[in-house]
Amino acid sequence: MSAYMLHLMRHGALEVAGRMLGRTDDPVTEGGIAACMARAESLAIERIKASDLIRARACAAAIGEPRGVAVEVDPRWRELDFGAWDGLAPAAIDPAELAAFYDDPDASPPPDGERWSALQDRVAQALAAMPQVSTLVVTHGGAIRAALAELCGFDRRQNWAFDLPYAALVSLRIWPGPTRTVQIVGLAT
Repeated sequence: MSAYMLHLMRHGALEVAGRMLGRTDDPVTEGGIAACMARAESLAIERIKASDLIRARACAAAIGEPRGVAVEVDPRWRELDFGAWDGLAPAAIDPAELAAFYDDPDASPPPDGERWSALQDRVAQALAAMPQVSTLVVTHGGAIRAALAELCGFDRRQNWAFDLPYAALVSLRIWPGPTRTVQIVGLAT
């Protein structure tokens, strides 16, 4: 079977940045949308998928509209639910609890939040339903990390070994089949 491209893009910069935003649906800035459009300019894509949160949908729509590509919204690409931490700056969270979360987000999820394994499961379901054509997914940092864990076998430490700033793009070439092969062909931050 022939390979196809999967591009995973983090949404653009938010009006209020520097907080733990999972389910909080803060809007993206005009500059954030422009950065995503510029990052996607050279991509050859047939489909665009996005998280159902406005910060991802707005960027995806801006990329798709001039290309005539409709955005397919999929809530499985949502960010991790940070529960009681949602909307807080990291400095407002108990440092020991936050360190435990980053050390093992499945064993130490945010209070009333989502376990890392639940995020990985829903992203794995979204990937399994993915068409095998060149696709751009506009999503969130956590969902991109979950996708890389699923597709590349990254462990917990590898998932946090690189930065995913706003408008970051990870491009993968995927050879589907019973022994799927994945190659990271680009990381633009």
